[in-house]
Amino acid sequence: MNLNEIQDLIKLVSKSGLTEVEIEKKDFKITLKAEKAKGNDQPIYLQAPMASAPLAAPVNIPAVAPTATIEEANASDDSKLITVKSPMIGTFYRSAGPDKDAFVSVGSMLQKGDKVCIIEAMKLFNEIESEVSGKIVKVLVDDASPVEYDQPLFLVEPA
Repeated sequence: MNLNEIQDLIKLVSKSGLTEVEIEKKDFKITLKAEKAKGNDQPIYLQAPMASAPLAAPVNIPAVAPTATIEEANASDDSKLITVKSPMIGTFYRSAGPDKDAFVSVGSMLQKGDKVCIIEAMKLFNEIESEVSGKIVKVLVDDASPVEYDQPLFLVEPA
């Protein structure tokens, strides 16, 4: 595992709200732990492999709550619509369970703070909340599909 991969892992931990990640391979082991500290920072500790030098000192990364980011759509016919994007990498779920109703569907009205979906990242289920009030115009991702960071999930007509 190189330094860039470790930095990407730290970014994933900070953006997803995870508190601990441990990866162990044949020749190394890395553990990232985020503990609550006073203020808005969470320290992340790296544990280097037994056979090599330490990778890094403790790093403070600001805590980020999992909320969907919004951005105005640039397409001419969708110029009034807002795109709700994924705040993390993971698996997208429209409902809390296979036998449950979807949090939102096309035509659903939502308020700021309403749950719109769940994204599973490393066995943690993160409820994603809307940062905008309006009406769902289009669902852009299929249920149980993998999503990337900043991938568009929904198109919303603002209220």
